Order: sequence, then structure tokens, then C-alpha cells
Amino acid sequence: MYATGSLRSRFALLIALLAVTLCMLLGGAIYSDSSGRIRQEVGQQLADLSYQMIDRLDRDMANRARMLEVLASLNALRQPDDLQQIRDLLDRMKAEFPSVAWTGYLDAQGNVLASSNGVLQGANIAQRPVFSEGIKGRFVGDVHEALLLAKLLPNPTGEAMKFVDIALPVKAADGRTVGVLGSHLSWAWADEVRRSLMLPQQERNKVEFLVLSRDRSVLLGPPEMIGQHLDLPALDEKQDNFWSVQEWPDQRLYLTGFARSRGNGDYKGLGWTVVTRQQVDLAYAPALEMGRDILIWGAALAVIFAFIGWLMTAYFTRPLRTIAEAADRLSAGEITVIPEVGGSREIQSLSDSIRGMVESLTQQKSELGMMESLALHDALTGLPNRTALKRYLHFAQQQTLAGSGNLALLYLDLDGFKPINDRFGHAVGDQLLREVAIRLRTCLRDGDLVARLGGDEFLMVLRVSGDNAQQLGEQVASRALRVLREPFDLQGVIAEVGCSVGGALWPLDGLELEQVLELADQALYRAKSAGRNRAEFHRQLALPG
Repeated sequence: MYATGSLRSRFALLIALLAVTLCMLLGGAIYSDSSGRIRQEVGQQLADLSYQMIDRLDRDMANRARMLEVLASLNALRQPDDLQQIRDLLDRMKAEFPSVAWTGYLDAQGNVLASSNGVLQGANIAQRPVFSEGIKGRFVGDVHEALLLAKLLPNPTGEAMKFVDIALPVKAADGRTVGVLGSHLSWAWADEVRRSLMLPQQERNKVEFLVLSRDRSVLLGPPEMIGQHLDLPALDEKQDNFWSVQEWPDQRLYLTGFARSRGNGDYKGLGWTVVTRQQVDLAYAPALEMGRDILIWGAALAVIFAFIGWLMTAYFTRPLRTIAEAADRLSAGEITVIPEVGGSREIQSLSDSIRGMVESLTQQKSELGMMESLALHDALTGLPNRTALKRYLHFAQQQTLAGSGNLALLYLDLDGFKPINDRFGHAVGDQLLREVAIRLRTCLRDGDLVARLGGDEFLMVLRVSGDNAQQLGEQVASRALRVLREPFDLQGVIAEVGCSVGGALWPLDGLELEQVLELADQALYRAKSAGRNRAEFHRQLALPG
């Protein structure tokens, strides 16, 4: 009797250890692999968010500066005979662009001859940078407070008003400087950009972002940090767009994404840096929760199997040993499932239970894979993002090298998207981008990919044969031009956009993939310059849209 009891106890202990070992091996491997992937994907996502924000800020600043240049080239300002006409132009510009807080036309002595809503009209502001710097050439000033102007403008919130200056000289036909056209952009515009791009991420994933000046002062971010000097070690890095784990002044660790201003066109930027952050605990929460689930399931299954093992007799020792050996092979990665073992009903039940445990843990891993998939796709359109594109290009390049085919790389940029976005709002613009994504998918074949690079820019990667690679690329480009030319019905608004395409072939046009991508980008620029709504290929005539 004693010997029988001892055998049962040892058998129960063996089964319990087997279950715990399986859970620890599989759970540890899943958690280690998944936490590393989640850290990489979330970090890259934060870096991409920072890039989208700084790119939007640079584009908007450059567009405002170009808008003033167009206004300054009008004869009404170059020959200021009718000040009322100038006032009407400035008032209309303020009405069309709410982010322009004030615009004034100054004579060569700094007197405000005309201004939007008449604010500061008749005053002399020769000592202000908007005049003293603007009369020398195009001037874009950093964020600052303007106490006098703030008193004269409406301020519903009561918070301190900040502005960004843009100014440039106005030249007569003979080249004389007849005045200065200056404008104050409300810094609240940057917060509007933040809400349009990042509010969903902030609410769903507790992501925070900051805009830093050249001297690392916080221009925009959490209210308690405005004006503070932020000194993070990663800010000394020379990279323009990256991420890292940083300890912040509050002594907490954050996954932190960085993107530095690179300007836009002839606008060189003001040295701003956009920083996005998410607490490490929040970023790793899915992996930690999955690890806890694995441990709970493992503990529960260990108790169940120990009880089953205690009920078994020595008659079942041999088949149980078979199961233990299979578990060892499973932990070593030699097999993926526990094999079915014949014998009594109890042995078969134990075998099925272990199989169910492995399937449950595998399901847990699949769920982590789904979470990883979310980090690889653009939240707005559902298309693969830059990170997914990078992975796919590496895979496609290897597959192409193993065979005899080519990759056709097509850059696509929408024509006429910004006027629709500005006129009907971001909601309609976002819906248009989603519809564009749907149509672009219809242009692809099995094995091809289209990714959203950001804004209204996309990239198609086509696997094409070596004999007719150029022809296949042109066919897909023509198809994309045709489907995007069809009108879009967006919440009752009928919108029309075009598309410009630039294409190149790898490795026919270059041995390095980055070089071929650059050739495709240059071809896109040629398509834009040649009239838009067309496709240009490297070493090939344009395909009209």
C-alpha cells in the first residue's frame, strides 16, 4: 500500500513538472520574442508619428511663406496706390486661413499702412523683427509672445497667445523696396495639427508629444512642461528620425520617438524637433498580460494533470513516458504537436489535454502576432506602413535574387488632394485616402504590395518577369491613373483627384535598391513637372493619364 501511494505521488509530481516545464518553455519563448517585437514596432511607430508631425509643420510653414510671396508679387502691393484694395486682400486672406492671426502691409519706414481687421493700422513697428528682419529678405521667426498684438486680438481661452512671424520685402517693378509684408501665424495652428494627426493615438495608447525649439525649450506639449528646457541624451544623436528608451526628468522610462525638422523646399526650417513618448509599462502591457495568462493557464493545467497522474497506476507508466519524451522534443523544437498515444481512456484523456494546452498556448502566440500586425499597418487606410514596406522589400529582394524576375517600384502622389482637404475638412480628406487605398488594391496582382508612406504618398512594389518587366509596370501604372481619375463620393461630396506616378525597375535600373527607389522618386518629380496626372518611368517616355 505504501509503495503504491509512493508511485502515485511520484507520478503526479512528474506530470505537474511536465506541465510547468511546457508552460515555462513556451511561455518564456513567446514572451521574450513578443516583447522584443512589440518594443521595436511601438518605438518605430512613435518615430513615424514624430516624422508625420514635423513634416506637416514644415509643409504648412513653407506653404504660408509661399502664400505671402504670391501676395507680395501682386501689383496692388508693388504699386500701393489703393490701400483699401490692399486691406480687402489682407482681410480675405485672414478669413480664408484662420491660422493667420494678423497680416500687415508696411511702408519702407515701418508704418503699418494696411492690416487685417485694421489691427495696428497707423502704428510704427520699425523696431519689431517682422519689419527689421523682413525688409532684408524673407524672414521666418521662431515661436514668441506678442503682448501688444495679443491685447488687440480675440482670445476666447484666456491663455497666453504665441505667434510665428513670416515677413518679406515688397519690391517695385524697378527693384526698389517699397514696403514689407508681414504676418503673425497663431501657434494654436500647431495644436490643431497635433489633434488631427495624433489625437486617436493619444486617447487609445496614452501617447504624448512635444515640439521643441532649437535650444530644446518645450514649445508645445503637456501644459506643465511648456517653456521648460528638455535635456534628453538622445537629443544629441545626429539622426533625423529614430527612437530609443529614455529616462525623462520625472524619473520614468518612456519609449521615445524623435524627428527633426528638415524644412520643405527653399524653407530650411527653424530647427524644431518633435518628440513622442509612451510609458514603457503601457507599451509592454500586452506582452505582460499575455505572460500572466500563460502562467495562470500553466498553473491550472499543472494541478489538473497532477490529479490525473495520481489516479493512474503503474500499468500506464510506459505510455506516459512516451508523452514525456514527446514533450522534451516539443520544447527542443523538433515537433510542433504532442502525438496521440494509445492505451486506456485515461491515457488518451491526458494526451488530449496536453495537446489542448499546446494549442491554447499557440493561440496565445497567434494573438500576439495579430497585435504585431496592427503595428505594421497604417491606422487610417489599413495599408502596410513604412515598417512593413521595409520588411517586404527585403523579402521581395531575396525572392527576386533567387529567381529571374524584377521588382517594379512605383511612387504615387495624389494631384489635387490638398485643396479637397482644405475645403471640406480632414474628415473628408481621410475618407478620400481610405477610398484611394481601396482602389489601389484593385490594381494589384497576387504577391504585389501597396504601402502608404505618409500624407497622400504611396508606393507600389510589383513582382514582374524579366522579359516584360517594363510593360507590366506600365500596365499597373495606367490602371492606377484610370481608377483614381474616377470621381469619389465622400459623404455626399463629389471629389475628383488625379495621380502622378514615377517608376523604376530593380535590378535593371540599378543594383542597389535604394538607388532604384531614388530613380523612381525622380521619375515622379518629372511626372509632376510635366503636367501631373501621368506616369514617368526611368529611361521611358511618359504615359499620359
